[in-house]
Amino acid sequence: MRHAESRRFPALSVPADVAGLLGFLACIVATMSVASDRFLTGGTFASIAFQLPELGLFTLAMLMPLVSGGFNLAVTFTANIAGLAMAWVIQSHGGPEAGIAAVALGIAAALATGAAAGWLIGAVIAHTGASPILVSLSAMIFLRGLGEFLTRGGDISGFPPVVRSMGNGLWLGVPAPLWIFAGCALLWHVVMTYSRLGFVTRMIGSNAEAARYSGISTTRAITRIYMLSGLMCGVAGVVMLSRFNSVRVGHGEAFLLISVLACFLGRVDPFGGFGRVAPVVIALVILQVIASGLNLLGASQHLATALWGAFLLAVMLVRWAWARHASRPRNRNRIATPALGGLEPSQRKETK
Repeated sequence: MRHAESRRFPALSVPADVAGLLGFLACIVATMSVASDRFLTGGTFASIAFQLPELGLFTLAMLMPLVSGGFNLAVTFTANIAGLAMAWVIQSHGGPEAGIAAVALGIAAALATGAAAGWLIGAVIAHTGASPILVSLSAMIFLRGLGEFLTRGGDISGFPPVVRSMGNGLWLGVPAPLWIFAGCALLWHVVMTYSRLGFVTRMIGSNAEAARYSGISTTRAITRIYMLSGLMCGVAGVVMLSRFNSVRVGHGEAFLLISVLACFLGRVDPFGGFGRVAPVVIALVILQVIASGLNLLGASQHLATALWGAFLLAVMLVRWAWARHASRPRNRNRIATPALGGLEPSQRKETK
């Protein structure tokens, strides 16, 4: 693999990337609190807690494909289609009067729809060897057109109170969507860190051919990776439906760019092979804090979108500069004398 384990600070036994992101988060919080006296309030942090899960679920859906060296551009529209499946089940069982059993069946339909869409994307990529960007882009266009055809460009609304409580209620004083996101993040951490699929995902991202020659069924693994990505999109679809109390094709479309940015800020290798859940979650908090701060400062949504693009470019440039700087000491220590074939200095004297 191209990356070694993250370095740690001995005194705290904290990975260097996590410590760096936490320090950056502290700087952002300090800056925003100085820029706006309304930032360090309970309302601001409650807003962050309610808004973070939607972006977080899309980022988790993007994480495994990125670590495998792929990409999933269809995450938002997969979530929309999953939400439509849930809405159809609930509406066919009474709509606002539907019982808990109908809601549970709708959630199962959403998860199954998301997983099926992800499985289809992964199967095409795995069996044809086509570019993940092109395959997921095709799936995105297909799912968007299918959703607009089924809804005729409108939205579906009117759900029972239990659904609204999942998106806007509090469980033990904590927003319900945050509990859902925390559970999914913990599950993704276990899968990426301790499961065989997580190890295989990193192997494929580092070198797919080497993984294949080592006996790994890359076809099956890639299909499962995208199926799990679609499953997470199904969770995102459920949360968005609960938050807005409606489903419309295009909900969450702006999260695509920010989810990629969160992964790269969380030190996911854009070429695959390396990525961990903990730094990505901290990166999500950083981005959500910045978004809330910009909102308090009265920045327009268009300016915020431009800033996300500029921030993504800045992250890539900083990572490139850091990697180049880190490689210089190793290059200086190498003996680049072709005639002596890398002999030690004492051996070179004997050779002369």
